Amino acid sequence: MAVGRRKRVHWSIRARGPAIQAWPLWELPRRAVIYIIAVTTIYVTVIGFAMTATPLVLHDLLLCGAMMLCTAATVELTRRAGENAGIIRDVYAVWELPLAILLPPVYALVVPAFRFALTQRRIRRVPLHRRVFSSACVGLSYACASAAFHAVTGEGFAATAAPRVGATWVLAVAVAGVIQLAVNVGLLFPAIKGADPAVRARDMIFAREAVQNDVTELCVAVLVTLGIAVTPLTIVFAFPFVTLLQRSFRHVQLVNASRVDSKTGLLNAGTWEREAASEVARAVRTRTPLAVALVDIDHFKAVNDSFGHLAGDRALREVARTLTVFVRQYDLVGRFGGEEFALLLPQAKAADAYRIAERIRAHVGAMPIDVHDDPSAEPVRLSISIGVAALGARWNGGTAGQLTDLLAAADGALYQAKQNGRDQVCVITDDTTFGLLDGATAPAE
Repeated sequence: MAVGRRKRVHWSIRARGPAIQAWPLWELPRRAVIYIIAVTTIYVTVIGFAMTATPLVLHDLLLCGAMMLCTAATVELTRRAGENAGIIRDVYAVWELPLAILLPPVYALVVPAFRFALTQRRIRRVPLHRRVFSSACVGLSYACASAAFHAVTGEGFAATAAPRVGATWVLAVAVAGVIQLAVNVGLLFPAIKGADPAVRARDMIFAREAVQNDVTELCVAVLVTLGIAVTPLTIVFAFPFVTLLQRSFRHVQLVNASRVDSKTGLLNAGTWEREAASEVARAVRTRTPLAVALVDIDHFKAVNDSFGHLAGDRALREVARTLTVFVRQYDLVGRFGGEEFALLLPQAKAADAYRIAERIRAHVGAMPIDVHDDPSAEPVRLSISIGVAALGARWNGGTAGQLTDLLAAADGALYQAKQNGRDQVCVITDDTTFGLLDGATAPAE
């Protein structure tokens, strides 16, 4: 009997081996895999210790159950709008921060796992390791917030009596909330950066809109925590307000999504043209320099035909990332269609635009692009042609057709660059054409 049982267990392990090897987790870089496993292991270990040290109290269970119902209701409200890819701005902290403050840490550790499991089932299925790792990061961040709050106030972890609320108590809740945000981002960012080195902390964490959302969510969470500390009946009155806040966040996300090209993350053509037209009109009105550049990937159809459209999409993303690295923060970068991109360079004279375009062209030409799933496969190398038009005297008559004229001139410069052999930059101004096509260099300032 024992031998037969051991054989069945051994067969079960062998049968699951291929399924485990097929997990998307193993497709990530090795350091990212090790980091994700380490954080998840710490999370499970901390939950185990917290459960053994926490007695079950009816008051705690009822309050936790009420907050979990609010979380489930918020998930259902999110289900209508769906869940976008990337970093999601939500209001779950409004229900989870009170757990970290008012209950023993084990509740704040476990509830995020419940929330992500419900999200996986009810909203959108993603690779399971992403949900597990997110649960670990959020749970550990709330454990740190709980520890910080109780260290400041001196309240015991197991205390269920009404807390002594006051100014110091509210400030301690706010500090705990800030610590939770910092720890959560600090745990998440290394994994995100490891999976996608192109991600920048400035765009993901410190963007103005992201900071505003986080501050708003934190303020509401502090108020809800204070209200629940006075009476749990606060939950009933807080829920409609939190629902409105959730809809506001989702509306902003949908508006932003409508402005962005889904494949590259750059502005889409319509948004780029609208914003570029405003910049051009301002430059004409104030008589300040400005340039437009059109970037086209040479022989891009050959990449799609040789390696497939998924490989082509990867190449597009790499070129788009390069464009964002070499331009200035106030420049506009958009995908203009197919393998063509558009740059608007305010405060840039023809020579300035030429130097920016030439740096981009040289970097893309020297950059190996991995378009294969197999890391040992040979990378692809691309070249780009760039046409640049600088705002000049012939466009100073009015503002109505300025952008159209600039785009037409840049398109003509791009055509010349391609006609002369591609992998070149051509610049057109009022009185001259220069660039690599004729061996000329940019004029001195």
